[in-house]
Amino acid sequence: MELLFTVTIILYLLSTAWYIAYLCLQKDRQSKAGYILLISGLAVHTSAIVYAMIRSGRFPAQNLHETLSLAAWAIVCTFMIFQHRYQLKILGVYVAPLAAIVMVAASNLPQDALVAKHILNNAWLVLHIGSVFIGEASLALACGVGCLYLLQEHAIKSKRHGFFYRRLPSLDLLDSAGYACIVAGFTLVTVGLITGVIYAKAIWGRFWGWDPKEIWSGITWLLYAALLHQRLTVGWRGRKSAIMAIIGFCVVLFTFLGVNFLLEGHHGEFTRMK
Repeated sequence: MELLFTVTIILYLLSTAWYIAYLCLQKDRQSKAGYILLISGLAVHTSAIVYAMIRSGRFPAQNLHETLSLAAWAIVCTFMIFQHRYQLKILGVYVAPLAAIVMVAASNLPQDALVAKHILNNAWLVLHIGSVFIGEASLALACGVGCLYLLQEHAIKSKRHGFFYRRLPSLDLLDSAGYACIVAGFTLVTVGLITGVIYAKAIWGRFWGWDPKEIWSGITWLLYAALLHQRLTVGWRGRKSAIMAIIGFCVVLFTFLGVNFLLEGHHGEFTRMK
């Protein structure tokens, strides 16, 4: 298991190096090498997750080590899907180092898991976690695309186009890709929230318990709902949409990690467990 984890980190780091080389030199072979290394890392990473599931007989999301690993896997997997659709090679400069950093952080955390309980082996819980992780991975990509949009916009508006102008896609492509990431992420997070309340009803006998994680998940959902509403009704596109995607993901990060450490609740029990 540790060997698979180490190989995954190495492949993600190598992919990062090649994507940075692509950003600087703009050679197709460099982006291809970065992509091959990233997908190879994803394959090894998937093997590690499947092995952990088979060995433990449970869904591997019971402590912060497993949660971060699953988050990195979801980000890379989601990138592969959007890469196929939008051909945003340059987004690998954001995804590869992000996955590598998350995996390095996970590798330095305790790996002991809670003793399997009936509340942790529930089909609704698996669907809830899976939907939320893939959804939030899509929102992470939207944040990355938003950052690229702002860089390209600045390059276009400046008198000297500078480093990024010829290296980043058009603003229209970035805006469309960012919007697609937000729609996909919002949809999956919505599914995750619905399955989460069904799971809560099945286990604790109530749909909503005002747990801090539940409250902030609701706030996150409302923020992205407002963004999509403003885009469809008022025409929030381009810069406004990019900025909101970045702000929204900051809220996602607080909901994902900050709430567990700063506020008491039953979600945080698994994350804080040593």
